[in-house]
Amino acid sequence: MSTLTTRALIRLTPQDEQENLRSFLQGLITSDVLTTPLPVWAGLLSPQGKALFDFFVWADGEDLLIDCEAEHAEALAKRLSMYRLRRKITIHRDDTLAVHWNAREPSHAATQDPRLPALGWRWLAPADETPVDADYLAHRLLLGVTEGSAELGDLLWLETNAAELNGVSFTKGCYVGQENTARMNWRQKVNRRLVVVPLEQSREERRRAAYPQLELAVDHRRVEDIEPVDVPSWLAPALQAEEEVTPAPES
Repeated sequence: MSTLTTRALIRLTPQDEQENLRSFLQGLITSDVLTTPLPVWAGLLSPQGKALFDFFVWADGEDLLIDCEAEHAEALAKRLSMYRLRRKITIHRDDTLAVHWNAREPSHAATQDPRLPALGWRWLAPADETPVDADYLAHRLLLGVTEGSAELGDLLWLETNAAELNGVSFTKGCYVGQENTARMNWRQKVNRRLVVVPLEQSREERRRAAYPQLELAVDHRRVEDIEPVDVPSWLAPALQAEEEVTPAPES
């Protein structure tokens, strides 16, 4: 009735009472996990500021849970373990819980999606028997929100609209890929953006993913090539602001 089977959970557990999991992630990922209530949506980037993984971070007592793509859960766990070095932290996939979603607020405890309230509600619980992945995909794309390696992978983090979807903090300090991300923000200009478009209007050379069953596609386009009709309301102010700071051409 509510399980997202395309999602998985990675559990981070401290093995020493002095170990601080939030400080561990704070120096790696794009969002602030020290002062911002969890869950948050975040990215783990390459040193060049390109998206490797996107995920949600949840609190579970002293543990942290990472809600990520099931297909790439093992790779993400391996990447986090590489950064762990000698810290006393265990990192493993936890299949006792699943990620759940509903477009409307359920009758039990759940959290609005931290990216955009219209995306619906998420919670963690044991899996049920009826997946809702198709409904979630359609709901997300109709709102113009992109996620996952197929759509975001290897793009500069701000080109994925991460700033507009609360997926980056510009005040938290250093993290992997922070230098290029901060520079783009300081310049107030993102030249390319991900946008959800009708499949028949998608440009093959700019296409990141196609969903024939929904007649939609995700394109990575130059901002000036994005049609106003394809700009969701939550993204429009950012594009308008960028147009206002673009220098006028010389006469």
